[in-house]
Amino acid sequence: MIKAKARFALLALLLPLLLNATSILKNDILNEPASKYIEEMGTELFEKTGIHGYVIATNEHFPERFNLVAYSKKYDNNASKPYVMLIFAPNALITKKSQKRGRVAIIPSSPQIASMYDKGDIMDATIDVIASVDKNKIEDKHAIGVVQGFSEMADQIAHAKGIALDSTIKETRQGIWVVQVIVLIGAALVLWMFIFRPLYRRIRYGKEA
Repeated sequence: MIKAKARFALLALLLPLLLNATSILKNDILNEPASKYIEEMGTELFEKTGIHGYVIATNEHFPERFNLVAYSKKYDNNASKPYVMLIFAPNALITKKSQKRGRVAIIPSSPQIASMYDKGDIMDATIDVIASVDKNKIEDKHAIGVVQGFSEMADQIAHAKGIALDSTIKETRQGIWVVQVIVLIGAALVLWMFIFRPLYRRIRYGKEA
């Protein structure tokens, strides 16, 4: 009985930490490799700087001039301060006239945290890959854009603290390689789940599978 109570007390203490361990507060967009990479960068950022990095990747259709700062407050209970949130909303309406969509917001928990990064650089890192003309699917571009934006954000915060991160994307062949891996693994998972896995089950178990 005493041991059971001790385990329960320990779990009660650790549960809030476990709930806040993730760097992704909402995910409608990211594939598994991109999610894991963001978690890795977020973990290193917190361990080395004490600052949390969060991602909100949403497919919600926000209207023109929708207040993303107010929207971010609904996630405050799941976020630990100090923090920076990267919000990526590809379906958010920019203007009714142009019908262009896609907004990025970087929201800090305090002005002090905001002084540690260049908002424009992070937004550019997120949007550049999405605006590029290539053969990648838009879903893959969204995932890569969020990864690149989060990486830029983490690097700048770490640099402001005089620290270098090992897990972030560098502007070298490593960066290109990481992006290619995210796309390839994501595509492989989709192929396995929707094509090869059902085919394998039919061959192994017959028509009833």
